[in-house]
Amino acid sequence: MTSTTPTASALSTTATASTASTTSVASVASWDDLVAAALLGTERRTPPVAPRPGQDAPSALLDAAALSTVRRRAGLRPAPARPGPGGAPEDPRPALPTAARSRLALLLADRSAPGRGGPRSAPDLAELLPQWLALANHHGYRVPDALLPALLDAARARTDLRPEALTLGGPRALWLARLNPDWKFALRGAAGRAPTPLPEPSDVATAPDDEQRLWEEGLFAERVSLLASARHRDPAAGLALLSGTWSTERAEDRLMFLDSLRDDLSPSDEPFLEQALSDRSRNVRATAAELLSALPGSALAARMAERSRGCVALTTDKPTAGERIAVRPPDECDSGMQRDGIVAKPPSGRGKRSWWLGQLVEATPLDRWSEWFGGRTPAEIVALPVTDGWQADLHAAWCRAAVRQRSAEWCRALLGTPAVAPVTAGEAAPAAWRDPAKLLSALPARERAEWVAEFIASHGLSDAFRLLGVCTVPWAEPLGRAVVDALDIARDAGSYPWSFSGVMGLAERCLDPSQADRLEVLTAIPDETEGAAPGAGGYWAEAFQRLVGTLRLRAAMQAELAPT
Repeated sequence: MTSTTPTASALSTTATASTASTTSVASVASWDDLVAAALLGTERRTPPVAPRPGQDAPSALLDAAALSTVRRRAGLRPAPARPGPGGAPEDPRPALPTAARSRLALLLADRSAPGRGGPRSAPDLAELLPQWLALANHHGYRVPDALLPALLDAARARTDLRPEALTLGGPRALWLARLNPDWKFALRGAAGRAPTPLPEPSDVATAPDDEQRLWEEGLFAERVSLLASARHRDPAAGLALLSGTWSTERAEDRLMFLDSLRDDLSPSDEPFLEQALSDRSRNVRATAAELLSALPGSALAARMAERSRGCVALTTDKPTAGERIAVRPPDECDSGMQRDGIVAKPPSGRGKRSWWLGQLVEATPLDRWSEWFGGRTPAEIVALPVTDGWQADLHAAWCRAAVRQRSAEWCRALLGTPAVAPVTAGEAAPAAWRDPAKLLSALPARERAEWVAEFIASHGLSDAFRLLGVCTVPWAEPLGRAVVDALDIARDAGSYPWSFSGVMGLAERCLDPSQADRLEVLTAIPDETEGAAPGAGGYWAEAFQRLVGTLRLRAAMQAELAPT
């Protein structure tokens, strides 16, 4: 009886022939053709391979792709293995306490799960992460090595986290960032500032030669940190470090290096800044001029004062025998003014002469005005009438000068009392030139809180959001009480809490956590009053529950991070 079962040799011959057939076809078809057929589907594009008897087109395509993959890999030539990365640098800072480490892992995990459902009264952990990082850095901790990748991912996704995250990550964060292009932001810094205070030069450079080598060859973030550290330790030595390579730096790097001189600015920096006024970059020239104008004794400040004196003067109105400020803005912006940082072209909708006048007054030392105006105080000068409708331009320039020169006395005079009604951006009113938020930033923290508290008591929360943002955290009393009282009043009025969501969010992050128990009474659902929005009481109760829960969570975070 003749057997119909194929012999092993016959199977081998058939398989070899099939493989050879597929291989010959696959070798003709390009890899791109195979990928295109796979992406479009064999029903829409005929595969560039012929199926074997009994085989369908998709299977033939997969076989051809497998063979082509082997062929491509076999064609690679062996090469020497790349050297492994050097060891991670040591970080001598203390490790996080166990509870704080668990808290950080929870905060980072919550950040990586967007859209996660939960009750509206639950705290928003993503909004607490920046505060946790700042508090951990305040205590000088380092991040656990196992959490460094998640921390760098968080900083990559949120630029507002980068300075604090990279500070907590320390030198190991930069070491790790060199190995992953996704974290290259750490090597360039963030938002124009050093992303992390790296170890002091004593840790990264044990001799002047080593420090010079780090300055010439280091990463940008390392160089910015080194410059800031050197300036803080010895301003002249830091400036010498920068001067040595200034002409070879890129324009954007020159700008950032120049801006880093701001914190430890001194009269000895004036010669260098005067040279920077001739820089080929307009932004560098403008920053140098701004820094020089912050030095009241600089030659640029004197030049600006001389120009301003020719434009603004005290005059006597003979019919009424009253004194006024007369303003005559400059007729042109000459080359000397432009070299000193005056921008010749005004923004759209702004007159040239008023634009030039504002820049001159802004750069003039504020103490000159008391000298020119008979020894008057800033409050007395601000109260003087201004001729020909120039008051808004003059006072706006004084506001910018007060903020730039950090003059608390001038800021108080220009702010006035909190009871003055707020104005909108488009309102033509005598106080429209003021920017209270910027003026408040130059005042002591306690005075800031008291001023904003009185403002809220007079005007409510509608115009207070920006003012609250410049107050130090946690809010000092009576500010915290004023905010809570205003929210309570809004609740009693029967409106929905969504109109105050921004203020409520600030309160969650900025109220003193010790206030949680006092706010517990507001978490109850109030009785609905006549005319109240339907269900508003329940929404307010949820909002206050979230506020109280967040405050208690912040208190727990503080306790976990407190050194034992």
